[in-house]
Order: sequence, then structure tokens, then C-alpha cells
Amino acid sequence: MGWLDALRGIAALVVVFDHSSYSFMAEFRQELMWEFNTSRYGIMVFFLVSGYIIPASLERRGSIRGFWIGRIFRIYPLWATVVVALLVAHLLGIAQIRDFGGESVTAVAVAHVTLFQELLGTPNLLLVLWTLSYEMAFYLLVVALFSVRRHQWSATYAVGLAALGAVSVAAGVALPVSALSGAVGVAPLVAVAALTMAAAIGCASAGSPAVRVCGAVLGGLLALVLVMCNGTVPVWEGLTILAVMFLGTAVYRAERGESSWRSAAGAAAVVVVCAVGSAYQYGGGSHFTRRGWIVAFLLAVATFGVGLAVRHRRLPWWLIGLGTISYSVYLVHPVLPAVSDGTLGRWERDNLVLEIVFYAVLLPVSVLTYRCVEAPGQVWGRRLARRVRAPRLEVGHKGAAAQDAPRR
Repeated sequence: MGWLDALRGIAALVVVFDHSSYSFMAEFRQELMWEFNTSRYGIMVFFLVSGYIIPASLERRGSIRGFWIGRIFRIYPLWATVVVALLVAHLLGIAQIRDFGGESVTAVAVAHVTLFQELLGTPNLLLVLWTLSYEMAFYLLVVALFSVRRHQWSATYAVGLAALGAVSVAAGVALPVSALSGAVGVAPLVAVAALTMAAAIGCASAGSPAVRVCGAVLGGLLALVLVMCNGTVPVWEGLTILAVMFLGTAVYRAERGESSWRSAAGAAAVVVVCAVGSAYQYGGGSHFTRRGWIVAFLLAVATFGVGLAVRHRRLPWWLIGLGTISYSVYLVHPVLPAVSDGTLGRWERDNLVLEIVFYAVLLPVSVLTYRCVEAPGQVWGRRLARRVRAPRLEVGHKGAAAQDAPRR
């Protein structure tokens, strides 16, 4: 799996540059974004890697309850640490947080706890948190498919989602930003989504097979509705993100011999054609340039392909190490510009020295948060998962289900 860590390391560095350049390399960034959307490149690589890893994690455990315990202890300890650090910096007057847009603190807080804030019409405390909303949607979909024994058809799902996105653009489907929360209200939607998500995860982790399936399917439906009806990105892009993650899963299945490489390659071709076609038809917007997005997307897919091609080769230790701390790098880095902007302000002219200094500060801090927060959290999660006797859903090599048995 070293090649996946290497890919995450590269993606993390590119995303960090995208956000830090606002403060230190604004002139260069403005010119670059028209040709190459660095943020979209980094997150698409991340989504491909997640698509490869997440279903493998669930299927290896064979336990939905164990999967959710692992995800919670993987994500929330560092997430909570970073959010608290930002709020403390804000209270000290050395950093500003984004305006809540008139929404109540309670609604924003609950939305963030679900990780669905991007899909619930509330602002993100940190800009990078928006990707976690799509990660959570993918988790719910994967659990739903696993519970009904339809998880093996990853290439089909990738093709279907990408094609649906392309059709939505061709048909002129252009929902307003956060359309669902605009219709029913942010607070009611947050409350319903939070309760539905809690019920879905709780039921999917239950002992009764029937309850497990109902809970998992409920969670999958919640994810699809929010992605399609309440995102802040266009419908086609939200569907493309899910398609990209399922494409990563299709590659995993081909490598495991659970499907053919021809199927994975065909799915990749369809996803690329649909995504590029959708972006071309969509045109542009305040946060979007057609050429920049297309170049970023194609380079992300190519980067994943290169990583896949060299997966059996020895890779530089420092690149794998960077991938190991990539989650810390990803979540911690926005806090530093927030403090810098709040104290020193943004630089009018490009300053490469400060950009390098930023990396020199960020990487040691990320190593510290990984060792003190991330790694212990994962250890606690594994211990708890071992202690909790969770129903194990055995799934055969080709997807045939065996009897449920208690996990030893």
C-alpha cells in the first residue's frame, strides 16, 4: 500500500499550496488557476485513493459496526483537535472564522458533527472540511451496498454516476446552491439529517440482519439525496466525485481478481469522458474555470494510473512518510494561514520565501499531531473494535454471502 501513501503525500502538498498561495503567492495563483485547478487535482487524487481503500477496509473486517468504529476513531480525534484550535485562535483574536450566514450556532455545530455540513447548507469552519462531507456520503453508500450484497459492481456504479452527471448537464439541470435546505430551512434539514444518519449507522451496526439492511439502505438514500439536491457544487460535479471514488474501488477489485482489468479500464474511460464532457458543457462560474478543472481532473486520473503502474516498485521513504501524515497535513494547514492572515495580513506580492517557511512550519506540526492525536486515536479504535462483539457479515470472493457469525 506504499504507493497509495505516496499518492496521498503528493495530493496533500498540492492542496496545501492551493490554500497557502492565497496568502503568499496570490499573483501566481491567479494566473495558474485558469490553466490548472490545483485544489481539484489534489482532492480528486484523494477521492481515488479513498475509493480504493475504504471498501477494502469494510470487507476485510466483514463487520459494519467495526467499520464505523474504525472510521470514527480515524477521523474525529484530529478533526476535533483542529476545530478546537481554530476556535481558540478566534477567541484570542489571532484568527477569524467564516461567517455563519445567519444560521444558528447549534445548527452549524450539529451539521459539523455529522461531517455533512457541506451538504446541509451551513458554512464550513475550515474550507477543506467540505471534502469530508463527500467522504461520509461514500461511506454510507458503501455500507448500504455491502449490506445488500451488491458491493461487487463498483465499475457499474462508477459508470452510472458519471453518466447521470453528464445527462444532468445535457438536460440543463441546474439546482440552486443548497436547494433542499433553501426549500425546507437549514435548521430543520440539519435536524432531520442528523437523526436519520444516527439511526442509519445505529441500525446498520445492529445484530438483526433485517435491521442492519434497513439502516444501511436508509443511510445510502440520505447520502444520495443530499449529494444530488443540496450540494454547493453543481449536481454533475457531486455525482462525478462519487463516480471517481467508485472508480478507485473498481481498480481495487480488478487488482484482487474480483473483476477484470478490462472492466476497470472501461469504467475509467467512461468516467473520464463523462466528467470532461460535463465540465466542458457546464462552462464556468465564480469558483470554476473549464480548462483548469479539466486539466486538473485528467492529471489526477493520470497520477493515480502512474501510482498503480509503479505499485510494486520501491518508493522514496519520505514520500510514503508524507502520505502517512497526509490527513494531519490536510486538516492542520488551513489553521496556519488563518493565524497568519489574522496577525500579519495577506501579502500583496508573491513571496516564495514565506511559502517555503510555511511548509517548514507545517510539516513538523503535522508530524506532532499525527503522533499525538491521529496514531493514538487509531489504536483506541482498534482496541474498541476488538472488544465489541459485532455481527460479522461474511462475503465470499465473488460476492456470495455466508451465514452471519459473531466476530471473534
